[in-house]
Amino acid sequence: EVQVRESGGGSVQAGGSLRLSCTASGFGHTQSPMGWFRQSPGKGREGLAAIYAGSDRTDYRDSVKGRFTISRDDVMNTAYLQMNSLKPEDTAMYYCAAGYGGAWGGVLDPMSYRYWGQGTQVTVSS
Repeated sequence: EVQVRESGGGSVQAGGSLRLSCTASGFGHTQSPMGWFRQSPGKGREGLAAIYAGSDRTDYRDSVKGRFTISRDDVMNTAYLQMNSLKPEDTAMYYCAAGYGGAWGGVLDPMSYRYWGQGTQVTVSS
């Protein structure tokens, strides 16, 4: 059974930090890039960060570069998103994705991934 599960969301004040975790199992996730996405009400799902399998190569959305850091631990079957200097506009439901199948937008394109978690809410107050 394929499982992707996020945790670590919550409410923080602007300038604060949160660390999201994503556990994946049931498929060849260690061979797949993994990505973090978010979606706010009325908006599309946007790619934030992705990390390639078997390397330290990462990609980030411009608006989170320098504030968010993605990492993975394939021994623990887990990917992380460290979020610092949070802003109210970062408020959204955050999703982890795995099972990369490729799309024209690459690793930050939600269409590239087959498996998704249920999401974890992040709320940043001013």
